[in-house]
Amino acid sequence: MALRQIRYDGDDILRKKCKEVKEMTERTRILIDDMFETMYEANGVGLAAPQIGILKRIVVIDVDYEHPYVLINPVIVEQDGEQTGDEGCLSLPGKVAEVTRPSHVVCKFLNEDMEEATIEADDLLARAICHELDHLEGILYKDLAEGPLRDVEYED
Repeated sequence: MALRQIRYDGDDILRKKCKEVKEMTERTRILIDDMFETMYEANGVGLAAPQIGILKRIVVIDVDYEHPYVLINPVIVEQDGEQTGDEGCLSLPGKVAEVTRPSHVVCKFLNEDMEEATIEADDLLARAICHELDHLEGILYKDLAEGPLRDVEYED
């Protein structure tokens, strides 16, 4: 496993649409491992492949550092409810903004064995899924923000 360089706001790759993953390869497995390592090292709860310069439809999420998810070619098939709250992003470090997202989502995806799977998520996990899937379409949370980006300081 290796740490990958996180791309920051202003990098053109963050605005591009990602390509579907057609098959699982050893390189893709290494990429997924690297994505988790990079996300954990940066104290994130999610990371999309374009955030490390790879235009593939792959997302890793772990909102509680106990339940890691790998979502390949994910698609939200149901959503309802509403939640509004501060959102941040590893590609916009030190910033947050208020964003409204669904409070409940159902997402279909392929797992690491390229088998179809579904996740039903609420609250923070639902927010993380929506946020990371936006990255696959070239959308950043600041595009949806209901106010200005604000500076935030994190405690060590």
